[in-house]
Amino acid sequence: MSDTEKASLFGELRRFARTSGAVGGIAMRVAGSRMGIKSDRSGHAEDLKVILGGLKGPMMKVAQFLTTIPDALPEEYARELSELQSNAPPMGAAFVRRRMQGELGPDWQSHFSAFNLEAAAAASLGQVHRATLKSGQQVACKLQYPDMPSTMEADLRQLRLAMSVYRRMDDSIQTEDIYTELAERLREELDYTREAAQMRLYGLMLGDEPLVHIPVPVPGLCTKRLLTMDWLEGRALMQRLGEDPPMEERNSLATALFRAWYVPFYRYGVIHGDPHLGNYQVRPDGTLNLLDFGAIRVFPAHFVRAVIDLYEAVRDDDREKSHHAYEQWGFTDLSNEKMDILNLWAKFLYEPLLDDRVRRITEIDDPQFGRSVAQKVHDGLKRVGGVKPPREFVLMDRSAIGLGSVFFRLKAEINWSRLFHELIEGFETQALADRQAAALAEAGVPAGL
Repeated sequence: MSDTEKASLFGELRRFARTSGAVGGIAMRVAGSRMGIKSDRSGHAEDLKVILGGLKGPMMKVAQFLTTIPDALPEEYARELSELQSNAPPMGAAFVRRRMQGELGPDWQSHFSAFNLEAAAAASLGQVHRATLKSGQQVACKLQYPDMPSTMEADLRQLRLAMSVYRRMDDSIQTEDIYTELAERLREELDYTREAAQMRLYGLMLGDEPLVHIPVPVPGLCTKRLLTMDWLEGRALMQRLGEDPPMEERNSLATALFRAWYVPFYRYGVIHGDPHLGNYQVRPDGTLNLLDFGAIRVFPAHFVRAVIDLYEAVRDDDREKSHHAYEQWGFTDLSNEKMDILNLWAKFLYEPLLDDRVRRITEIDDPQFGRSVAQKVHDGLKRVGGVKPPREFVLMDRSAIGLGSVFFRLKAEINWSRLFHELIEGFETQALADRQAAALAEAGVPAGL
């Protein structure tokens, strides 16, 4: 075994040791709660947040992902883990110097007229530093934390273990393909050269959207572990919402978010799979910055067509069309009873798009309503033997749920149906496939998505 392999293995073992108690504990408490055993879930959830927040890394992203799925975790865990990203502590100046030298060489500072060694933002896989190029251009340098490959593999082992434990308790959702999809996307997030290409892709797809701004990567200053891009001025969306902006601004931001996610999906078959609140900024002029392009999913044109087909099936109460749409997504072994249960979720998601008027995303003023619908779906699937969601479904469903949560917080009042129909009008699968191929090639997005 080489020194590199030993270091990677030891890194994974350290990571596994530090997280195994937390993951095992949460699994036992979830199991206990399902059997009626009471425990101090609030206290344990806070401990788990401290452990995972201190470690940073992919486990944070997994936790953030789980908090976007109604009823995936007890409420106490979801509330504590949702705060992970903003609370991750930054690394120090000595670390930054070493990492920058490792990526750009011993003369790395010659590329910059100024470089702030104090992190401007800290996240799960890396931290961001503000700098100025010799040209005077303001840039953001996202620098990956050390040992992330070994960290990733240790966390993925923990995720597999947690999912295995959960499935023994509850097999209503079969998670093999969900794990495979998450593992692939998370491993891709370690490659910042891929993220730079995906950032260019979003710049192409949203280039004509005046309400949405995408950072531009700087050629020559991006490596697998360093992503340098132009600096976008803006404040966190939640910070702006705390100032109670006027309805006009709320509606504009909701429109921007809708188009930022769904112009790429319905016109190019591409989805941004990370609707975490930390990935949105409000600019001084009230428009939107969209950040973090590590988790991107590219879908075949027929998959996007099936999303539209299911909308039409729900609208027209067309059982045959629903069945065809689910099959196109990759669902198998669908009885009529299973399909009726899945349609409860589809109706919940599509309901605002079916209502051609100005309204909120949901007119039931209860943030737990989605959770209650999910619980009905969960109980129904468990009763009929469970279902195996196809892996392509994971990030699309995550985006829909995550965005719905943001729209709920915005309290925007717009015509969601018209926004949707503007995007799907004249939809043709071949035209989407052609646009997708051209955009991927121009942006240099590597194959394999």
